[in-house]
Amino acid sequence: MDWRDLGGALVKAGAPIIGTALGGPLGGLIGQAIGGVVAEALGVEPTPAAVDTALRTTPAPALEERLAAADDAVQARWPALAAIVRAEAEAQAAAVAATNATMRAEQAAGDVVQRWWRPLYAFELTLECAAFWLVLIGALARGDVAPLNAAINATGLLTLYWGARFAVLGVYVNGRSREKQALLTGEPVPTVIERVARTVQRRR
Repeated sequence: MDWRDLGGALVKAGAPIIGTALGGPLGGLIGQAIGGVVAEALGVEPTPAAVDTALRTTPAPALEERLAAADDAVQARWPALAAIVRAEAEAQAAAVAATNATMRAEQAAGDVVQRWWRPLYAFELTLECAAFWLVLIGALARGDVAPLNAAINATGLLTLYWGARFAVLGVYVNGRSREKQALLTGEPVPTVIERVARTVQRRR
């Protein structure tokens, strides 16, 4: 475990600035410094494992109070970093809101293509991955290693390609889950990014 692994847990526990910073691309560089602030606020050793244990064992009211103090301390000590995190959270929240608005408009539309392109996209992607692995397994069963070597040589390209495609699918699945929950409760369900942005706005 390293400090970056705690990003999501810290956001959910009440430290959006710290959690977003640790979970972002700079988490590996700033983890020790920011993690030390969190550890001090929680009264534990400055290690990811100790902080992780404290997050899971500290009573909720005390945990929220200590993490809020740590979040404020990080913003005061590194204002530039806090500004970057706020801007990133707000930009992502705006992007998610735009995506959700598009999905809601498509659900309300009568166009069959608009309603069905995302389910078809998920179905096609599933078949594509299954076919890829069947080809590799079939080739290996025949003793032909050429397809496997080609896949290994194209690992970077395949990672980028499928990473982008599964990211789109992830947004769709998350959005559909929140839409179903909203239908049951009658209230819109904010995303994690939206919760971060709202918390940041309240603490300004």
